[in-house]
Amino acid sequence: MLNDKVALVTGGRQGIGRGIAERFHREGAQVTLTGRGVRPADLPDHFSWVASDVSKADEVAELAQGFAALDVLVNNAGIQIEKAVTNTTDADWDLLMGANAKGVFLTCRAFIPRMVRGGSIINIGSISGQTADPGLALYNASKAFVHGLTRSIAVDHGPAVRCNAICPGWIMTGMVDAAFAVADHPDAAKADALARHPAGRFGQPADIAAMAAWLASDQSSFTTGQLFTVDGGLTAASPLNPGLF
Repeated sequence: MLNDKVALVTGGRQGIGRGIAERFHREGAQVTLTGRGVRPADLPDHFSWVASDVSKADEVAELAQGFAALDVLVNNAGIQIEKAVTNTTDADWDLLMGANAKGVFLTCRAFIPRMVRGGSIINIGSISGQTADPGLALYNASKAFVHGLTRSIAVDHGPAVRCNAICPGWIMTGMVDAAFAVADHPDAAKADALARHPAGRFGQPADIAAMAAWLASDQSSFTTGQLFTVDGGLTAASPLNPGLF
């Protein structure tokens, strides 16, 4: 499905980013991963690695110079800070918004001119950018920014490029574990969250990778400016406890 396409995945060290990279490789793409720091020791040889901090314009510009043309850009790099607004510092703002918001902006700005015509930009948003998760103020806001930027890129830069966002729900990664950890009763919070999933389970990186593979392919050539929620039905349901009815 992605034979000979050239793809770049930011934040590909682990979790969703690594899952997307593995799926792209299986579909025939040439995949480069980027992140802060040295190449991960467990990264298979079939992936290229470029160390880059997407929150820094000069490093993103240098990263872009390494590509003559790009078919698929996945903006996955991001961090999470578990704080409400009144506990959030200026340093927290700079760190999180630098990675989650500015990083997506800088990478899109640098790579849009290098995308093949009709190339696909896939931004990783979140259901947290649509309905706020408690205690994740900056994270929620950063993902809402990603959603808005996605629509703007689709409108302003089509048909040269397509741009869509995937909005994951509770995908079992380190970020999800950290979110449960700040609850007053982590085990109870996790059990309650699981009960609210009509799919009967939490998500896995492979679930997001499946959507990313379709958006990266020519099969989605008429799809742009959209937000695709992949959350096991979590946000489709009323907050009422079905066990009480």
